[in-house]
Parts: sequence; structure tokens; C-alpha cells
Amino acid sequence: VRGAYQLLTTTDSIIVDEAEHLIWYPQVPLKVSIFAWRLLRDRLPTKSNLVTRGILSSTAHQCVSGCGAAESTHHLFIFCSTFGSIWDLVRSWIGISSTGFTSIRDHFVQFTLSAGGSRARRSFLQLIWLASVWVVWTERNHRLFRGSASTPHQMLDKIKLFSYRWLKTTSVTLV
Repeated sequence: VRGAYQLLTTTDSIIVDEAEHLIWYPQVPLKVSIFAWRLLRDRLPTKSNLVTRGILSSTAHQCVSGCGAAESTHHLFIFCSTFGSIWDLVRSWIGISSTGFTSIRDHFVQFTLSAGGSRARRSFLQLIWLASVWVVWTERNHRLFRGSASTPHQMLDKIKLFSYRWLKTTSVTLV
């Protein structure tokens, strides 16, 4: 009930509506869309969220990348020196420039719509964003639970692979 009330009373209703529409991408596995839905609501089990819920002690909130910052959703997906740097690599790969944003929701909408162009181009950017956040989350979990770490360039390769696999299920042209 509280989540529904907050959603209805938010001042960013246009961005919420746009983001809500964009995360449900038919070629992306449902678990990735559900993950993105939770991400946009800050409902992922990041260390900061687990500390807030009393599951972890307040001293156990540091980012798994080793950067020393608290592992919040915003930090992990945007501001972390390790995971946040992925966005520069992704933008360079697909040839779009950086945009200003104030939240993950803004980042998603601006990333997806910033390049303009055809509907197919926007759809492609939507898929790339979903693949990127999915790779960041799975990499975070591999570091935390398996003790293995990929470089940012290896993570970019995973983003490309997921994107290719997901695009392969459609006949999207990017012209």
C-alpha cells in the first residue's frame, strides 16, 4: 500500500510512466524486466537496503567493487568508479553522448530517448540499457558470492553478447 501511495503521489509521474512503459521489452527475458522494475523502485537487495531493513550490520554496507562507498542503487549503477564506468564504454560503443540525470529513472529515460532517431533506434537503446544494468547486477553478485571479477571491458563484451542474443529473437533493423 505504501509503495502504491508513493507512486501515485510522486511529482515525477511523467518520467515514471515513461520508464514503466520502457522496461517491459518483449525480447528481453522476463526476469530482466522484473529486475529493472525493482531497480527503478530501489527495491534491489543492495547492501544499503539490507542495512536499512536490519538484515546487515551498519558496518557491512561497502560496495563490492572495493571503492569504499556505501553500496546503494544509485552508487552501484551510476556513480561507482568500477560499475558506473561501464556507461562511458557503452556510450562509446554505440556512439551517443552523455546526458545529465538526477536518478536511475531519469538515466533510463534519457539514455533511451536521447539519441532520437527512429523507433527501432530507441528500441535498440532500451535493450542496451536493460542489458547493461543486468550485467552490472550479475557482476556485482559474482564478486560478492563467487569471488570472481570481470574487467569493465569484459563486462562490455557481456553487454554486447546479451544484446545480440536478445536482438536475434527479432527482426529489428537499426537504420
